[in-house]
Order: sequence, then structure tokens, then C-alpha cells
Amino acid sequence: MSDTAAATAEPKMKPRPTSPHLSIYRWQISMSLSILHRATGMALAFGLLFLIWWLYAVLFGPAAYGCFLSFTHSIVGRIFLVGWTWSLSYHLLNGIRHLFWDMGRGYEISTMTQTGIMVVLGSFIITALLWLLALTTAPQIMGAVHG
Repeated sequence: MSDTAAATAEPKMKPRPTSPHLSIYRWQISMSLSILHRATGMALAFGLLFLIWWLYAVLFGPAAYGCFLSFTHSIVGRIFLVGWTWSLSYHLLNGIRHLFWDMGRGYEISTMTQTGIMVVLGSFIITALLWLLALTTAPQIMGAVHG
């Protein structure tokens, strides 16, 4: 009877391993940039709603478009637009960096750090250049349109 009881008893399970988390890993630039890549992807998805609002404003006439323009010319609207522009440029540059990784290039720690810094700096430079271009050419374009 003791043999039968031993055969039907459940074997003791080993404790399952815990998943690594932030208290185990030390901070690395690639970890931060990966999190930032995901965050900018979400920001771009949210910005898509803004673009849809713009299209509806155009569709529904001058009053709706005026409401849209008043938001975009407000401080909150400008901060949103600059942030969305930065998210777009960062996500694009980091996506190009990922394409090189997909080809098996750039996995050395020093290269990953250098390209990460280049992505961050490049995204700020692209954002600044785009806004400089927009703010200097918009009055000329608007003058030609309303001319």
C-alpha cells in the first residue's frame, strides 16, 4: 500500500525562476532608448488623433478649422506639436538604427552607445531644423496664399 501511495503522490515542483527586472540590471543607454522608442511610438499613435482632428476641421469648415488653429497657436498646442515632431524624428532615427541591427551590424557595446547618442542628438537637431523651417517659411506661404 505504501508503494501505491508513493506512486500517486505528486512530485515536488521546483520553484519557477523569476523574470529579470530593473533591480537586477544596471542602467544602460540601450535600455533607456528602447523604452523611449516604445514611448514615442505611443506618442505617434496619439498624434494620429491630432491629424484626424485636423482633417475633420478642414472638412467641417471655417469655424471648425478656426478652433483647430486656435489650439495649435496656443502654448499647449505648440508644446504638443514640438513634442510630436521630436517623437517622429526620434522614432524614425531609432528605427533606422534597428534596421542595422536586423542586418547584424552595430551590436558592439561602444557602437550601440555611439549610435544611441547620435539618435538622441539627431532627433533634437532634426526637430529644431524642421521648426526653424516652418516658422520662417510659414509667413511667406501664408502671404502667397492670401496674397
